[in-house]
Amino acid sequence: MTSPRVLGPRVLGRAALDRQLLLRRAELPVVPAVERLLGLNAQSPNLPYLALWNRLRGFTVAELTRAVEDRTLVRSTLMRATQHLLSVPDFRLVRPALTGLLRRVQRNAFGTRTAGLDLDALVAQTRRLLADGRVLTRPALGRQLALAWPEYDPTALGWTAQYLEPVLHPAPSGTWNTYGATPFASSDWTGVTREATAEGLRELVRRYLAAFGPATVADARAWSGVAGLREVFAGLRPELRVYADESGRELFDLPDRPLPPADLPAPVRLLPEFDAPLLAYADRSRIMTDQERRQVCVGAAVAATVLVDGTVAAMWSTSRTDGAAVLTVRPLRRLTPVEYTEIEAEADRLLAFTDPDAASRQVRLLPGPAGPRTPRS
Repeated sequence: MTSPRVLGPRVLGRAALDRQLLLRRAELPVVPAVERLLGLNAQSPNLPYLALWNRLRGFTVAELTRAVEDRTLVRSTLMRATQHLLSVPDFRLVRPALTGLLRRVQRNAFGTRTAGLDLDALVAQTRRLLADGRVLTRPALGRQLALAWPEYDPTALGWTAQYLEPVLHPAPSGTWNTYGATPFASSDWTGVTREATAEGLRELVRRYLAAFGPATVADARAWSGVAGLREVFAGLRPELRVYADESGRELFDLPDRPLPPADLPAPVRLLPEFDAPLLAYADRSRIMTDQERRQVCVGAAVAATVLVDGTVAAMWSTSRTDGAAVLTVRPLRRLTPVEYTEIEAEADRLLAFTDPDAASRQVRLLPGPAGPRTPRS
């Protein structure tokens, strides 16, 4: 047997960027793009829009809003128990695999506050309350559930329903600049099942590798939160290509997926908070150093980041006061004048997308850390 090819962080980084449409903006409609990416984080309503702006040529707010409004794309609690936007077929694939994870999350977060409650009865009552197309906000659903179980906290009941029943959050929730209480609607019309099949789990792993590979078993688990994936990978091994990283860990990939050259140019990108490449791997060295990760990932928060030459180089944020939109970039490493110029140009384009009606738009580039420029391997 020959030893597997060893892939360094730069090759793995270029592969991740390529699969995630971050090496060049693609000419793709919105729904096929979301399917290729295997969903978009939608913790905040604007995040999917910012993610697609980075990835699609000529993308407009209206395109994604239409797909959410006509239910071609649906928003629900999914990977890592956070809000994501997926196509309906992908929702049918992904949600059953997450049943065990979401049960654990409910137990850890609200188990004490729902001790003694018949959770199956709660799910059944939730389904009755949302039948016939009815929509309730999470607080309203919690109050309705508390009519049947008055000894329990309505907030805990509403959150428990969100984790245990595959509810959807319909438009206008999840559309551009739309905030407020989360609405709940039944997902029965999608045909989603409550439990995953063995073939469903295998297909989920294949789709994960198509969107994020090459990757380890631990990477897939970090992305999804699904337990028991080692056995799934073992069953798929004969049909997968096997590599190794520089630490000797096995990396798996689909056999027909090429790897981009390590020296392939990677353009500046301003990723939104919680963007997938920052969270899709247990080992994040392909996209940022440990020092950068400690500044980007603080508690449950994941900052909006600037990619330079394919890796995290800065964080960014926006503010708007009296009609003036300002995008501020805070470097995490020393940048060259050329890199500053490229970041400023991309940030200008992003502000034109996010704040087309602003009286003025400004990009503020803060100075980087002192010292020699950090070489990127």
